[in-house]
Amino acid sequence: MKPSGSSWTRSKRALAREGTRRNTLRMDESLNVFDETLEPCGNDPVTGFYRDGCCNTSDDDRGSHTVCVEVTQAFLEFSRFRGNDLMTPAPQFGFPGLSAGDNWCLCASRWLEAYEFDCAPRVHLRRTHKHALKIVPLEKLKEHAADIN
Repeated sequence: MKPSGSSWTRSKRALAREGTRRNTLRMDESLNVFDETLEPCGNDPVTGFYRDGCCNTSDDDRGSHTVCVEVTQAFLEFSRFRGNDLMTPAPQFGFPGLSAGDNWCLCASRWLEAYEFDCAPRVHLRRTHKHALKIVPLEKLKEHAADIN
């Protein structure tokens, strides 16, 4: 039987806090593709699976939001065409919508798909989690690197 009234609301909040704590404790080590400390990807808008500004990940992150990109209009339109509209705000999820030039922790498989369609956005390798390499070869990421020569 579910508790009634405000005690149920307090219980839900407590469970949410506990869930967040557990998820953070399970987060994989914050290392980039060079096995160095992962640098922040973006805070305007705040990005990352954990909404911590970094492309941190864990087993809970089924989409592997590990590739830090600078989105382009071409990529945003491609993503919308493929069924993931990143431009339209979704306030119910605290998502403001993205514009060309925003940095975002992108799903590794979406980046690879965009690469295969010649519209992959530039990648910040020092801000990209090393787990992206389970899906995307480093050489492909380097072809679109924004932060190395």
